[in-house]
Amino acid sequence: MTDHDNAYEGLVDEDSHGQWAFGTSFDDPLAGVDTTVPEDVDLSALAGYCLMLGDDALISSQRLAEWSTRAPELEEEVALANVGLDLLGQARLLLARAAAADASVVPFISDTSPIPAEDALAFFRDENRFRNTRLAELDNGDFAQSITRLLVFSTWRLALFDRLRTSRDPVLAAVAVKGVKELTYHRDYAARWVVTLGCGTEESKSRMVDALARVWPYVEELFAPTTEELALAQVGVGVDPRDVREEFDSVLEQVLHAAELTAPTGRTVGTVGGRAGRQGLHTETLGLLLAEMQSVARAHPEGVW
Repeated sequence: MTDHDNAYEGLVDEDSHGQWAFGTSFDDPLAGVDTTVPEDVDLSALAGYCLMLGDDALISSQRLAEWSTRAPELEEEVALANVGLDLLGQARLLLARAAAADASVVPFISDTSPIPAEDALAFFRDENRFRNTRLAELDNGDFAQSITRLLVFSTWRLALFDRLRTSRDPVLAAVAVKGVKELTYHRDYAARWVVTLGCGTEESKSRMVDALARVWPYVEELFAPTTEELALAQVGVGVDPRDVREEFDSVLEQVLHAAELTAPTGRTVGTVGGRAGRQGLHTETLGLLLAEMQSVARAHPEGVW
């Protein structure tokens, strides 16, 4: 077999320079950022909190990447890809912060593994160790459903990040300052499309009604605080998600009113034994997403350029 017969042959070349093949970059994502943790902050709680926010962004980014070559127009394909890249950047920083705060959260690969901690967290955790909300992992459905999911997600996340800009953790504060600018665009982009579809044709309005019915049951989970969130909120590091509910409701009410739509009432996706996405209990769609996202890295865990 010649070298060009196997696209992955070079990834396990013993003469390579030791840069892991599947990372988003080979630089330390926290280089130049003050990583000092305030003395009164529980490192385990901080790591868990960063995993939550990082996993939300990582899984949302992967979902948006699935629109590549499938979006209704080239312009929307580029827009969705850029939103996904913004979230991927947030995920990388947050997962790196989680690993720096508590190395025990990083899965062990091997004694010789060249894999950066944030990539190990992305590619080598099992489904039940992911702590994203179930909203983030929902399948794309049609364009209306993905836009509705993005509106809900970005409105909620923007409200959180706006408050995290004053976090006593310098990394969270730095991520939030940049993230607020990105998420403002994400929210406005989604809101414009919701209004366009809601006020468009009979077909587009019908699809928006169906999309809201599919997405809305997962809204309540966004505002259910975990012990880590409550502990970190008390010391000025994290945010109690209940504190952003009023802002979230206000924004969604304005957008849906402009779109001539109404938020569904009634059905809410509950928990199982008090567990939901934050506690590692997910929908069946996450397992399928991870199987695709992690397959090449897991097949070649020692792969390097």
